[in-house]
Amino acid sequence: MQVDQEKEFVIQKRRCLVVWVYSLKQLKTLKRFGLIHYVSRRMKYVVLYMNEEAIESSETKINGLHFVRKVERSYRPDVEMNFAEKIGTKAAYQYEKEEGFEVEELSTQIRLAENV
Repeated sequence: MQVDQEKEFVIQKRRCLVVWVYSLKQLKTLKRFGLIHYVSRRMKYVVLYMNEEAIESSETKINGLHFVRKVERSYRPDVEMNFAEKIGTKAAYQYEKEEGFEVEELSTQIRLAENV
């Protein structure tokens, strides 16, 4: 008997969907598509997490449900979150100059109301 088989943990790529609904009574049907992370009862939306490869087909199915107003994808996986190269360098503060606009620094003096 060989129990020494190594099982490797593989991280699944996941994405968030924000599902805007007309009514929250049908939350059980949304549980079929993925993990419900948050439900806003006041604003009537549901934050739903699911695997990245199933998001295309699930998004069209969810959008076709009669109680769904709108479905939005999360942009978080698309945004680069590596800021190590930019922090503390001049590249973080650089901007492109547009022609015709120049910024001048003016020396301002603060006067108290008593001295005016």
